[in-house]
Amino acid sequence: NPTYAEAWSNKGVTLHELTRYDEALVHYDKAISLNPTYAEAWSNKGVTLHELTRYDEALVHYDKAISLNPTYAEAWSYKGITLIELQLPQEALRHQDWAIKLNPSLAAAYYNKGAILNDLRLYSDAIDCYQAALALKPSLNFLIGHLIHAKSMIADWDNLESTIRLACNRLKNNQKVIAPFNLLPIIDSPELHLKASKIWISHKYPINPSLGPILKGPREKIRIGYYSPDFTEHPVAQLICELFELHNKKQFELFGFCLKTPTRISPIRSRLISSFDHFLEMGPISEINIAKQSRELGIDIAINLGGHTQSAKTGIFSYRAAPIQVNYLGYPGTMGADYMDYIIADKILIPSDCEQFFSEKIVYLPNSYQANDSKKIISDKTFSRKDLGILKSSFVFCCFNNTYKISPASFDSWMRILKQVPNSVLLLLEDNDLTRINLIKEAKNRGVLASQLIFVSRVPPDQHLARLKVADLFLDTLPYNAHTTCSDALWSGLPVLTLEGHSFSGRVASSLLSAISLPELITKSQDEYESLAIHLATNPIHLRAIKQKVLTNRLLMPLFNSSIFTKHIEQAYQSMYSRYIDGLATEHIYINP
Repeated sequence: NPTYAEAWSNKGVTLHELTRYDEALVHYDKAISLNPTYAEAWSNKGVTLHELTRYDEALVHYDKAISLNPTYAEAWSYKGITLIELQLPQEALRHQDWAIKLNPSLAAAYYNKGAILNDLRLYSDAIDCYQAALALKPSLNFLIGHLIHAKSMIADWDNLESTIRLACNRLKNNQKVIAPFNLLPIIDSPELHLKASKIWISHKYPINPSLGPILKGPREKIRIGYYSPDFTEHPVAQLICELFELHNKKQFELFGFCLKTPTRISPIRSRLISSFDHFLEMGPISEINIAKQSRELGIDIAINLGGHTQSAKTGIFSYRAAPIQVNYLGYPGTMGADYMDYIIADKILIPSDCEQFFSEKIVYLPNSYQANDSKKIISDKTFSRKDLGILKSSFVFCCFNNTYKISPASFDSWMRILKQVPNSVLLLLEDNDLTRINLIKEAKNRGVLASQLIFVSRVPPDQHLARLKVADLFLDTLPYNAHTTCSDALWSGLPVLTLEGHSFSGRVASSLLSAISLPELITKSQDEYESLAIHLATNPIHLRAIKQKVLTNRLLMPLFNSSIFTKHIEQAYQSMYSRYIDGLATEHIYINP
């Protein structure tokens, strides 16, 4: 029945799921030509136009669907998602509310409203929406993971353990239950991290050969593309900026693909832009067109600095933006994608017995995998303990990791430490009132006074480095370690105590401490971690010696030696490229010191 409009539209939906968006549009158009009043086809086409970042056109199609069927709740909800991309959150919320009013059983509308509220940092409201969606449709893709992450953002640990257990059990059964990034802070399992990444990739970003093969052609300079949504005041940019500046421009031609245009200009952005030979604003451009442009520019090595983080546009790499594609820095784990060829790491991050849990071949750098900026400025501003409400005689533990990294187990450990160290306090970052309220409640439940938790707000990076000097010892988290926050602490002269995990995200601090020759601050068990924290807090001579070692080693050891790091990563790029030109398969690469 060639005039069966529903079949044409449904095939379009299937092509959309396969990320074959241009073909999907053709099928929707055929359905619409056969039945111009077919509201579902108009709405479905809007969803595909949204994926192609053709947001204005998507809105036109949603509006057409709504005009044909004003009670079509799904179209109202889809339109709300597109309005978010156009920076219209209140309009987006209004559309989700209207969808819910039209169909109170539409779980997806609650889910979408939760996502909008989460982006607005209204976590408590987001949790309510996620829970409503869960009650209506527990099988919604990745819903439980978003609920867990929203609760973790405000340290809402009520029923968290059982929800995590449910998520992990479903993940083991290959269900689409949690996004890879949301899994990192809740379980220390490289095996499950790989499984979550593979499920996410197969659902969201499967390999797409529609652009065809890339023609091989050696050139005078190796063209390297760095792709990131974080070319602004962001931890990734703060770490990697000097690498871009030090790259050998006689051997490499650098292209910066900015995947998200920042809302404000930051000081580091000027450094970033000037460090590239070519800096390209890609914000509104679709993933397939970014991949096409990368091919047209002849990018040889595409460095994915976003991984499974927000706005990373992973689909670019599913089309093969370059013959060599590398996972680096922005996401601490495997992509789980066959089209990502390498991951840059070191021997501490990925021990040989864990190579099986990475879909990529591993590039082993000789020191730490982490780039660093030796030009980081520490503000002249003086922060006193009095300014922060801390007694001069107090011993100050601190952790400036994001709240979602603070697991109940880490917090339990910290509270035991505080109870064992007289006159001690814990300095934490306060991103919202609920975080403070919930952590104080949890501290009281563990027999710790509210006055022993000191909360401070975010400040500019140079002031943050200066403020770190108020503390005596940084206490790390597990299963998701301090990463940029660890190197910041070490740069400011503050010792970092870590508990080494099994997964990439739980071994980063060990990597950094090894590269600055401070292995004595790496512990292997919870008891050792707590005993060493208590020992250092109650033995000022030993702690003073450790602090002096941090200050001395930061200038002598490899961690902050950007020139040596640049040399090593360039050797890695040359090895990747040589193998490609010689027609050799990808293989693990070991860079010698």
